[in-house]
Amino acid sequence: MTEAAIEHVDILIIGAGPVGMTLHLALAAGGQKSRLIDRRPQQALQADPRALALSHGARELLEQIGSWPTRAATPIETIHVSQKDGFGRTLIDRADYPLPALGYVVRYRDLAAALAAKLTADSLLADAEIIDTHADDDGATVALRQADGTMRRFRCRLLVHAEGTAYDDPAVSVADYAQHAVICEVTPTPKHGNRAWERFTPDGPLALLPLGEQFSIVFTLPPARADAVMAMDDSRFLAALQAQFGERLRFAAAGPRSRFPLALRLRDTLVKGREVWIGNTAQTLHPVSGQGFNLGLRDAWELAELLCRDGVDRSNLAAYAAGRQLDRRGSAWFTDKVVRLFSNDSPPLRLARGLGLLGLDLCPPARHFVARRMIWGARAWP
Repeated sequence: MTEAAIEHVDILIIGAGPVGMTLHLALAAGGQKSRLIDRRPQQALQADPRALALSHGARELLEQIGSWPTRAATPIETIHVSQKDGFGRTLIDRADYPLPALGYVVRYRDLAAALAAKLTADSLLADAEIIDTHADDDGATVALRQADGTMRRFRCRLLVHAEGTAYDDPAVSVADYAQHAVICEVTPTPKHGNRAWERFTPDGPLALLPLGEQFSIVFTLPPARADAVMAMDDSRFLAALQAQFGERLRFAAAGPRSRFPLALRLRDTLVKGREVWIGNTAQTLHPVSGQGFNLGLRDAWELAELLCRDGVDRSNLAAYAAGRQLDRRGSAWFTDKVVRLFSNDSPPLRLARGLGLLGLDLCPPARHFVARRMIWGARAWP
């Protein structure tokens, strides 16, 4: 069999989810050429059931590449944070900031469609299985097989990994939370009023995110309880959700449920030679406070800024890796500590949590610091 001829491209991006597409479009806006490769057929993104919590900072980035899904985005105007069976609460209100919203909730498929609409016909090679990658001092070579069996080889100066959560990779450290997230959409009564709720329970955080007329629910539970919740009919599920949340709202009309396990995954090294890892393949966080996806978008944006400004050079890549440490380590530390502090029923910790929530509510500078950190990431830090 004749070996496929090598096709050359400056930057090759493996993974055409929202983070990979954001990188490609940001590079194109800055005059850098790249090519996207994805193992999934292009329409597969439309089957993803998740909703994404996007910060206002993420909107600012996506607007610069013309990919903000205005009509599909539900604004979050207030965030109510509390704990089950304990005192103390914090309310974060967008009226305290010169912003139209603290954040937004968008279905994964809608964001993916907004980004895909900006791709050129030859920028994405979908339904392609990666057979082999080999990196050296000058670049990387990738061999792949298309759905029709055609073999192709690409040579690039830089290989960017944006494939998604890295499972079974020895370069990634894993801390298992022994929690699963059950996700679905439910209809609230009264209407949500563009308020998001973060309710901490001994089983794990319960997040209610406004999405259209519904709430997108992230119901965090130990695996055995998640099994039971997934097996319930809709009426029993809504009763379990009601018991976990409390009586401030009523829930009806639950949609289809899905689940996924939760763990903190951190890649030890973001850059290795001519390879870079971004998004969930670099770090996967617990969904509490909605930091993970926003962090991945910032990965893509900062990498694009550096490559467009300084070009593809190994010293530049080292600068990128160093520059991302505060944001990614800070986000990982924040979400990890919140989960571990709040996912228990210890009376002393319940008291400490209540005092902390009360303190945030009564101390505007502290509350504003947390809010700015959620909106803009490490850029909000002095």
